[in-house]
Amino acid sequence: MTALETDPTTQANYWQVATQNVAFEWQVDFNTNTISGSATHTLAIKEDEPHEVVFDTLDLEIEEATVEGESVKYELGAKHPVMGSALHLPLPSGLKQGSTVTAVIKYRTSKEATALQWLDKEQTQGKKFPFLFSQCQPIYARAVAPLQDTPSNKITYDAKVTSVLPTLLSAVRVSPPSDGPAHDGKEIGKDPVTYTYRQPVPIPSYLLAIAVGDLRYRPFPQFQDKKWKTGVWAEPEVIDSAYWEFSEDTARFLAEEEKVVSEYRFGVYDLLVLPPSFPYGGMYAFSVESSRHLSDRFAALLTGDRTLVDVVVHELTHSWFGNGITHAYASHFWLNEGWTTYMERLLQQFLHSPAHRGFQFLIGAKALKDSLKGYENNPKYQRLVIHFEPGEDPDDAYSSIPYEKGANFILHLERTLGGLEVFIPYIRDYVNTFSGKSITTAQWKEHLYGFFEKNGGPEKIKALDSIDWNAWLYGEGIDLPVEMEYDLTLAKEAYELATRWDAARSVEDTSRLSFRESDLKNLDSSQIMAFLERLQSYANLPGQLVSHLGSLYHLSTSPNAEIRFRFYGIALADPSSDAAKQFAEEAAKWVVGNDDTGVVKGRMKFCRPTFRAIANVNKSLAVDTFTPNKGAFHPIAAKLIEKDLGIA
Repeated sequence: MTALETDPTTQANYWQVATQNVAFEWQVDFNTNTISGSATHTLAIKEDEPHEVVFDTLDLEIEEATVEGESVKYELGAKHPVMGSALHLPLPSGLKQGSTVTAVIKYRTSKEATALQWLDKEQTQGKKFPFLFSQCQPIYARAVAPLQDTPSNKITYDAKVTSVLPTLLSAVRVSPPSDGPAHDGKEIGKDPVTYTYRQPVPIPSYLLAIAVGDLRYRPFPQFQDKKWKTGVWAEPEVIDSAYWEFSEDTARFLAEEEKVVSEYRFGVYDLLVLPPSFPYGGMYAFSVESSRHLSDRFAALLTGDRTLVDVVVHELTHSWFGNGITHAYASHFWLNEGWTTYMERLLQQFLHSPAHRGFQFLIGAKALKDSLKGYENNPKYQRLVIHFEPGEDPDDAYSSIPYEKGANFILHLERTLGGLEVFIPYIRDYVNTFSGKSITTAQWKEHLYGFFEKNGGPEKIKALDSIDWNAWLYGEGIDLPVEMEYDLTLAKEAYELATRWDAARSVEDTSRLSFRESDLKNLDSSQIMAFLERLQSYANLPGQLVSHLGSLYHLSTSPNAEIRFRFYGIALADPSSDAAKQFAEEAAKWVVGNDDTGVVKGRMKFCRPTFRAIANVNKSLAVDTFTPNKGAFHPIAAKLIEKDLGIA
């Protein structure tokens, strides 16, 4: 690899000198909201006689550096607004390719570290102890430790973390035992305990993760004859509801995916239920025989009826696509999320029915269309493969496009090549070929052609050649290169109801309408979502009809965040209407948790579109709501909301 082919979001020279393992020793300090300690790098020399190793850092306070036990004069470069500061350590002369070197860096994180969110005890469920959690994707591990922060170079790590609260990492717990007393039997919140972890499988740096708080563990029942184990971590106040929500299906989902793809390589698949500020739907992790954590906000998933538990399928699928096979750098992010979304929906077919698979693609189509429209003024972000300039912020391109456009592309390939009978063997070979590696789109495409050349010959190559590769990978615009068709069976009743509401727009007296609260009785949560999305595809409803819709079906007070979010999409669609002005006030309270839910909507799929919609109705309301509540959102989400509102 040459410098010209490397990740444009890192300043590290990993093609010359690459970290193999990092050993962390950390102290978690809730008084200063910092992590302090050291990172010991075992470095592999990849070219003869490199004169230095370069690490990525972001707002770290570097205290000391040694190489091979000798103190060295390091250089911390000027801060780049996206990439941070490059940390240069000189290396001994005469190093040869294949040798190893050890470097130790002592440092402290910033109180404003982008990857870390420190919650006051009042922001947790129990309101007794503070909470810390991290989110390092896509390029924020450098705010937690000096690292070569690129998915192109996977690393193993060890860690010893001392804290007065139970501590989880994206690694195997060595001590104290997970199934032992909480906090090793010591007094939580007072006595320091050192937690030891080992991550034996190489992972991209963005999977480095830590969560520290008043956490408890509950194992799920062992599934049939499987060797792997599953369970859930959560605060004591929600551990029972978290166990109920996930215990019935998690292991079943995992076993089903093994049948389709390959054996699950990790010994444990655990879920971690986080406070509501977490910015993403799920957090990838973790390792062979480790705690594989799904992190999501309890308000979004703990619905009490298991209606949203299928989201676990997406996160566990990352064990193969994302954690196993990893995109080489941000330009190829669609390989992670497009494949995971495609596989998630394929699992719906095996877990439920082909109609469920098609229905999920239908639900995703609305989010895709919204994202594509959102980038009409920056169309390069409508592409699957995005060329990032050096130092360009990959978060600026974060949307549903790599998920939905990518999944539709793979579905199109499946159909073009002859269906699942020929495609599933290819999926298995893809996983077996690249698991543990970081790849580019070109490598993926080369393997695809190679597989079908051996397993199909000229007929399959002709089918592949019929694909408009340029349109799918580099095409812009709000339409897919191919008009996709899905199974609409499960949408029929929801769509018919939406048609009735659209036809009622001319009726001013809502008491004359024939709609009844029982209209939704036979629809599950996903079908209600489809109903609301279908309504959004029509012209904006009159204000009195919006109000009637919200009150009749209790949509404006629904505890289900997915439903409430979509209702606000309808209610705020016409910024000039009286209904929009009314519901903008309600949406503002809802998104920051100053309502009946009491939970901040920290997931970016909820908070960013909601704040944008509020701003279209009343810019001052959006800004005045966000500003005093900024600290309730993860730093990544807060940064992007500020950009959305024009106050960055």
